[in-house]
Formats: sequence, C-alpha cells, structure tokens
Amino acid sequence: MARDFDVMAMGNAIVDVLAPVDDAFLLTHKIAKGVMTLIDEYRANQLYHAFGERREAAGGSAANTMAGLASLGGRPLFLGRVKTDRLGETFAASLKDNGVSFAATPVPDGPPTACSLIAVAPDGQRSMNTHLGAARELSPDDIDPSHVASASVLYIEGYLWDSPSARAASQKAIAIAKKAGTQVAFTLSDPFCVGRYRDDFLELLGNDLDIVFANEEEAKALFEVDAFDEALQRFGQWNGLAALTRSAKGCVVTGGGEIHVIDAAPVEKVIDTTGAGDQFAAGFLFGHVRHKSLATCGKLGAMAAAEVISHYGARPETSLEALAAKAGLL
Repeated sequence: MARDFDVMAMGNAIVDVLAPVDDAFLLTHKIAKGVMTLIDEYRANQLYHAFGERREAAGGSAANTMAGLASLGGRPLFLGRVKTDRLGETFAASLKDNGVSFAATPVPDGPPTACSLIAVAPDGQRSMNTHLGAARELSPDDIDPSHVASASVLYIEGYLWDSPSARAASQKAIAIAKKAGTQVAFTLSDPFCVGRYRDDFLELLGNDLDIVFANEEEAKALFEVDAFDEALQRFGQWNGLAALTRSAKGCVVTGGGEIHVIDAAPVEKVIDTTGAGDQFAAGFLFGHVRHKSLATCGKLGAMAAAEVISHYGARPETSLEALAAKAGLL
C-alpha cells in the first residue's frame, strides 16, 4: 500500500530555550542535571529570566525527530498542540521551514504553547525544565484516522503519558494504526518517565509496539535490571525491533534474531547532547522505511546523533541526506 508519509509522529509541541550554564547555576536554581523535570508556568518564567545568553528553537522530542527525518529526505508528519501565541507561531513556522507537515491547527484558547528551559552544562549534559502548557491538551479529538493511515510508521513519545488526555490520544492513534497496517514505534523518553509508567509501557511492548527506542538507562529501568546486558536479553526475547543507544559506546540494535553492535560516529567535540536520541530515532526510522538492513539503520541513527551533538540545538544544521550519501548509507 502506498503511503503519503513515511512517519507520523505524536508528541509535545515545545519551544526550547537553551542557555549555557555552569554547575553552580544548576545548584543555585535546584536543577536536576541531565534529566527532564516538569515545571509550572511561574517556575518557567523564573528560569527564563535567570538564563543569561539564551536561544529559542522549536523543539519537543518527536518534532525534533521529524525534523531529522526531513533532513534525510523523508516525508514526516507531526501532530502536537500549540496555542495561537508567539511561541505557537514560532513552532509552526519552524516545522514548515524544516519540511515537516503539521497535522494540527493552533488553538486560540487555553494554556500557552509549551516551552522547555534547557540548561546546557560544560560537559554537554542538558537539564530540561519543561512547562507543558498547551501540549497537555492534545486529545483524542485531535486524531484524524486518515493521517495515521497515511503513514508507514506511527511514532509516539513516552512523555505523552504525563497527560491523561494526550495518553488517550496516543492510545486511539495506536488502535487506528493497528487496523490500518501502520507500524507503531515508541520512544521511552527518559528513565524517570519509565519509572512513572513502567507497567503501561510493558503492556504496550507486549501488545502494541513494533519498534522501541531507549537509551541504556531507560532500558534498564523498563525491566528493573542493573546491567545493560540483562535488558538486552529481555529485548532479544521480544518480537519487535529494539534500538538501544549507549552514548559514546554507540548502540545495539536487535530484532528478528539479529543483534548488531554499532560504534558511535566520531565527533570532533561534543557541544550539546540535546536531541541526540531524537536524531538517532530519525536516522533509524528513515533507514527502516527505506528497507535498509538493521545494521545500516543503526549507522544512520549514529550518524544523525553525531551531527546534532556537535552544535547547540536539537535539530540538524547540516543536511543529513548529504552526510548519509557521503558515508555510503543511502
């Protein structure tokens, strides 16, 4: 069956506000290093004004992945809720500029467009302080069955489980995808997210998912094990594809009885790890919908992740399609 889109992604539509900080700043403002923390609008305003040098860029995990997919020459569609405010306009315009179709209309009422205040430490670790705002209002009514059926893969971020409404929207989309023959891919988002919704995620794994993305800590948290190899064995017993990232150690891809250990792509200097997992998913999904081998899918993911950690921001600044062509991965 011909599909209009390679991937339809659902996620929190967020505008990132990035700022370089030192560890003292993190301590002073009680920011947990290297994780995503949900905050209210008051805290968001406080941190925004505490940041010195700052840069705004449309973000959100799944939207970043779709920007990467477009950079590879793919056909992405994104669904997320924004308000008709300045940040909402920034977000929608950014999708268009990145070649991503937007499956939503900004709404005039309700909470403001979501933002994430991202403190970037000297070692590249990012600490995300996220006010979900309008993103939490994504609902089952926002799901157009024709959009889901028009994509080869439905890609959902685990962060949507933080909103009952967005979770219900995700569950509706998954049900539609299964009937339409659209594969379902899911990213675990972060270890704390896994801790909050482990039982739900395990149920999804058992019943609904075809592809799972996780980093080492998320994989261990999902199965409540101490060693990565134990988590890998559990994924190896599963019928789907698991793409597991390990930062500088590269990634492990397993599925269909295959296991591939892939080195991280070389990077001259790590500037900002924001979006590394998002871009890995973009590369992997692009390879998957183009029927590449699992090993090549993993290499495409590693290449995309390497590009994004070499600069500030969570989206590619260099054409991933050109990089992939140069590396002989297309």
